[in-house]
Amino acid sequence: MSDLGKASLWMIGALASFTTMAICGRELAGELSTFQILFWRSIVGLVVITSLLTYFGWEQVRTSSFRIHALRNVAHFGGQFGWFFAIAMIPLVEVFALEFTVPIFTAIMASIFLRERLTPGRMVAIAIGFIGVLVILRPGIAAIGIGSLAALGAAFGYATAHTTTRFLAQRDTPLCILFFMTIMQLPMGFIPALHDWKWPEGLDWPWLILVGITAMSAHYTLTRALRLAEAAVVVPMEFLRLPLIALVGYMFYNEALEVWVGIGAVLICGGIFLNLRDAERR
Repeated sequence: MSDLGKASLWMIGALASFTTMAICGRELAGELSTFQILFWRSIVGLVVITSLLTYFGWEQVRTSSFRIHALRNVAHFGGQFGWFFAIAMIPLVEVFALEFTVPIFTAIMASIFLRERLTPGRMVAIAIGFIGVLVILRPGIAAIGIGSLAALGAAFGYATAHTTTRFLAQRDTPLCILFFMTIMQLPMGFIPALHDWKWPEGLDWPWLILVGITAMSAHYTLTRALRLAEAAVVVPMEFLRLPLIALVGYMFYNEALEVWVGIGAVLICGGIFLNLRDAERR
């Protein structure tokens, strides 16, 4: 099997993990603040990653790229905050549709910082994806709410994190990257969470444990994929989340399927498809 094929299999795991994490975030949104969800996610993740490192060896946490880890985690924490905030404000399908701008931002950043080639095919894909975003937001026609802006900001944060992950994945192990993610992001969530601290209740704990586990599995599988293929090729594979999350939102949360979101998502997915075809040809 080719590296692209193996990367695709790892991305299936990331797809399932991110979708499950979104459901957990929606269930917790009415009970805990976004910062508290992020704090407990890091606590659960730290327990998981500590157990794995104890078994596989702590020597993996040695790194010569500490500053890049710091940049990645600041960007990722900002992306996670915007993502969980948006999940509580707007329909799940709209959050995921706007999140499809991540491949657009990633392709641009990867060409600048990682010197990945920005081919004509990729530039066309970026243009089509940008049009899709405008269709969803419809600036000047529909009111752009804070939830939509948060989802778009989350996409930019994730793109920065993905680009730096691609850099780190060539130098550090996935467990090393996950360790620094949990240890750095834990205080980022804890300090602001103290402002309106609330202890989770009994029914919150299963969702918190699951959100922590899926956060780890999502980033582990994503990192494994990024070790095998370029960031601008791997990240667009996440477009499969849209039909799945649209079905989840419709079945469990009575969320209507808006025509404009669907049209915009099709355009974004079309751009992503062109990007993948361009990668296969090369």
